[in-house]
Amino acid sequence: MPNSQYWADTYIEKKVSPAKAIASIRSGQRVFIGSGCGEPQILVQALTENANRFSGLEIVRLLGQETASLTKIADSTKDTSLNIRSIYLGSVKSESIAKHLRFITPMNMSDVPSLFTTRKLPLNVALIQVSPADDFGWLSLGISVDVTLAAARSADFVIAQVNPRMPRVMGQSFIHVNDVNMIVEYEEELLSVPPSNKPSEVARDIGRHIARLIEDGSTLQIGLDTASQATMHGLSEKNDLGIHSQFLTDDIMHLYARGNVNNRKKGFNQGKMVASMAVGSKDLYEFLNDNPAIDFHPSDYVNDPFIISRHNRMVSMNAVRTVDLTGQVCADASAATRFAGVSGIPDFVRGARRASAGKSILGFASATETKNGLRSNIVPQLHDTTVVVPRGDVHYVVTEYGVVNLFGKSIQERVVAMITIAHPQFREELFERAKELGFIGAERNLGEAAKAVYPVQLEKTIRIDDEDITIRPAKPVDERRIQEHYYSLPKEDILTRFFCQKTIFGRPEMESRSNIDYVNDLTLIAVVGDFGFGKVVGIAESMKIEDLNMTEVAFSISKEYQGKRLGSLFIKKLAAATRANGISGLLAYTLPTNRAMISLFKTLPYKVKTQYEDGDVILSCKFNELA
Repeated sequence: MPNSQYWADTYIEKKVSPAKAIASIRSGQRVFIGSGCGEPQILVQALTENANRFSGLEIVRLLGQETASLTKIADSTKDTSLNIRSIYLGSVKSESIAKHLRFITPMNMSDVPSLFTTRKLPLNVALIQVSPADDFGWLSLGISVDVTLAAARSADFVIAQVNPRMPRVMGQSFIHVNDVNMIVEYEEELLSVPPSNKPSEVARDIGRHIARLIEDGSTLQIGLDTASQATMHGLSEKNDLGIHSQFLTDDIMHLYARGNVNNRKKGFNQGKMVASMAVGSKDLYEFLNDNPAIDFHPSDYVNDPFIISRHNRMVSMNAVRTVDLTGQVCADASAATRFAGVSGIPDFVRGARRASAGKSILGFASATETKNGLRSNIVPQLHDTTVVVPRGDVHYVVTEYGVVNLFGKSIQERVVAMITIAHPQFREELFERAKELGFIGAERNLGEAAKAVYPVQLEKTIRIDDEDITIRPAKPVDERRIQEHYYSLPKEDILTRFFCQKTIFGRPEMESRSNIDYVNDLTLIAVVGDFGFGKVVGIAESMKIEDLNMTEVAFSISKEYQGKRLGSLFIKKLAAATRANGISGLLAYTLPTNRAMISLFKTLPYKVKTQYEDGDVILSCKFNELA
């Protein structure tokens, strides 16, 4: 048909019924079905009803909600009538989809469009859903651009369902009437995915940890899972956020409506929320319609690590399923996470970590409840499962028990880090298995950290002399940095702290300061620098003396950070924490020449008693005796 013909005339000529459209498909052809919530339901239904007349049909799709069960037909006919090539294993509606492993084609999302356009995987027919044509004959793919645009442009024959309920979405979402072979006008509700049930307490804890890592002015990629949904609520105090994400969701829409997202500081595509697919409610789809703040692009753009890396403070947040002690990541399909598979996770992990001040964050629950009891989601090694993110690409890992940064860490350091965020029930077992595997030295000891729950509420970041200093409880991963701190102290400070000219600060001693239970033993550290690579510039140690129900405290602060009120902050936090744990007061042994420690105790709002014993000064105070 000549391109010079007026599009409105050809539009009328191309209109057919669903049955006639499907009748144009021949056995042995490869048929693409539009993705996700943009699935052309009436066309899929017609295809399913006529499936028995086909043989050797191959269905290619990114993900689907199984509105008409093509997988059941494939199973019942032993793939004779049709077989399925799923590039992205979805689990929106049915966990059974995850069981059809033979259908999966593992690929990074950024590579899928070129699979079609280069004809490495030639498509005979594309079934798509579009908005009504505008005055110039352009149809919008609306909520599903992703790989659908590439499929529509490269297929030999295109059948489009025109649905008035499909929003007209800005960006690279358009295909012209002249490039469509058949048109089926059929109005129906778009597929929608209502927000997940109220996030669990575990998901909320994970969300709070992730939110603490996100700074004002960050550009976000957000996965489809309950932890990301919980994170959204934690971002209500953030400013100048931007969006560059595979998916747009209701939660993102709400952040935009509240002003948390304005896309002004993205550094690239400023002023625009960029995505390739929308998954959400009718309200979200109405929000997208003709919205100039939205740009949808294909997956080879949105998921391109180079494009991702061009954004300021790019943060990728994704849910995974299992991580081993060395950092290898599995992200199998799960109804709990709504979607999973190879998908776009590796693209965004790599793009985010290459961005200026970028962060890649992978979150998951430390354990899963099964009919046989709890199962740890942190395992010694991954076996017989897909490694979606290699250990070398992993940075931040989050469970409800905390955050660790695996980047640049040795296997031994990774093991210790991962065990600290594992469920307490499995930590000792994982530690012993790590020894057996040679991941960690046989002499290592987990100590009180085996059952400890990190008290995140004790963390505080303050700004002193244009530098952020974080005061927080020590973790087992801090052992080496604590050791480095002590070795860096001047001789006079070592004498004041240890009452002798100590020259060796061995690992067992350092373990006792970092493998703590946070109740009877609590070590606070002051850290400067990037998370996971910071330098310890101050240490406050406390240990409960059982028969006195008192806590003995000791402090050391790097020379260049003395006089910056760190000691005062340390002692106040220790006093508050130990008092909350039912301990009656503080106690310290020091030298008479240590005027700083004596003055420090006197800053507390309690009566301070001073005693002398064998040339040492004993300072003490009770919490029930106010000054």
